[in-house]
Amino acid sequence: MVKIEVLGTGCAKCKSLAKNVDKAVAEAGVEAEVVKVESLQEIMNRGVMMTPALFIDGEAVAVGRAPSVAEIQGMLKR
Repeated sequence: MVKIEVLGTGCAKCKSLAKNVDKAVAEAGVEAEVVKVESLQEIMNRGVMMTPALFIDGEAVAVGRAPSVAEIQGMLKR
């Protein structure tokens, strides 16, 4: 199972990223645990200075932007 974390405080881009992740996971048929991290302290502890950020299995794959559904699906296939 893949662990996907969406880091963001709830801004428009953060919400867009969360929706894109949900859609990408559903369309790809990937078994994944999706976690939303909204704690500013936790986000800073990860070294993220610009939200939203996307982590897959503990690795930052996008920071400061909301990748498209297709782009996220490509990240999940790696």
